[in-house]
Amino acid sequence: MADDDATRPAAPAPSVQGPATPDCAAVDPHALGPDEIEARLLGRPASMGRREISRGAQVSLVSARRLWHALGFPIVDDDDAMFTEADLDALRDVARLIRDFDVDDDLALAMTRALARSADRLAVWQTQLFAEAVAAPADPGDPSAAPLTDLEVAQQAASRLVTIAGEMEPLMMYVWRRHLANALTRMLADAGRKDAPSAPPRAIGFADLVNFTSLVRRLTERQLAALVQRFELLASDVVTTHGGRVIKTVGDEVLFVHSDPAAAAAIALDLVEAMGEDDLLPAVRVGMAWGTVVSRLGDVFGVTVNRASRLTAVTPSGLVFVDDEFARRLGTVSGFSTTPQRRRSLRGIGAVTPSELRRSGGERRGSWFGSGEGSALRADG
Repeated sequence: MADDDATRPAAPAPSVQGPATPDCAAVDPHALGPDEIEARLLGRPASMGRREISRGAQVSLVSARRLWHALGFPIVDDDDAMFTEADLDALRDVARLIRDFDVDDDLALAMTRALARSADRLAVWQTQLFAEAVAAPADPGDPSAAPLTDLEVAQQAASRLVTIAGEMEPLMMYVWRRHLANALTRMLADAGRKDAPSAPPRAIGFADLVNFTSLVRRLTERQLAALVQRFELLASDVVTTHGGRVIKTVGDEVLFVHSDPAAAAAIALDLVEAMGEDDLLPAVRVGMAWGTVVSRLGDVFGVTVNRASRLTAVTPSGLVFVDDEFARRLGTVSGFSTTPQRRRSLRGIGAVTPSELRRSGGERRGSWFGSGEGSALRADG
């Protein structure tokens, strides 16, 4: 982020205090407004315009504007007092990253966008979870329960999140480092394959709740939220137990990926069984395919992903269908059996002969938590 004519190099700015770490003292929820939230989470209030922070960080106005936009925030006038000293520190950090670690502007902005998109989704997710916890009635179907848009609910949720933000920050950094280590390990493993294609082969699976559309029409908003949350909770637990990765969830569907077909098969069968035993959830069906995929922006793309998705749509309730390549990979793996089904035409894919996946012994391998999940996290006696 080199300087341009719009911003002359300035003397190094003195060090400033970073974002204040919120203490654990309870915050008065009725005193929380946008300014108080910003002060508690970012330190001192906004007092600088873009020209000021660009001079302080010794970068150009154009670079400061591009970074702010990459962070996912709207463009404001250069002289508007929209920025805090935390924003100045962040801009300095990016400038130092580019200058001292041989990271070019485009890579720095791409990394910033990735961080911003993930952080935005995380912040919205956590906000909703706390609002739901504050508003949660004994009966999710109780129509008198306070809605999540209720001001008192919003104030209480904001107060709780602001209070514990400082305690959550080290955990977030630890989780990021853990996932970074896993991602680098997978990349090295793919690069070490002698027969590595341009895109690595993966097992792609879609788990889809059956008759979800009709359920939506019968459930209250709160009941629907409880159902979706339960589905995501169970699906994530099953997938990660077998070393897989949940790529994304979209309401009634979860997309997961694994590099080992046997482990992916165990995930699919455990998903069907776990959902079938849950009183809250409808039955699930799973479609899986094996082949090369393209990973980009935390998502996966390609013909293999499309084939797994289309295969899920023709899979009967409570069953797992796999494509012929997946079945072939499992042909020599003990513990599983595949039975060819009638030929089907998949939209955009063509004719496919799926196989039903089962366990050879007919018994499931694990036991998934039920109504008392989460109790193990509490040290009650």
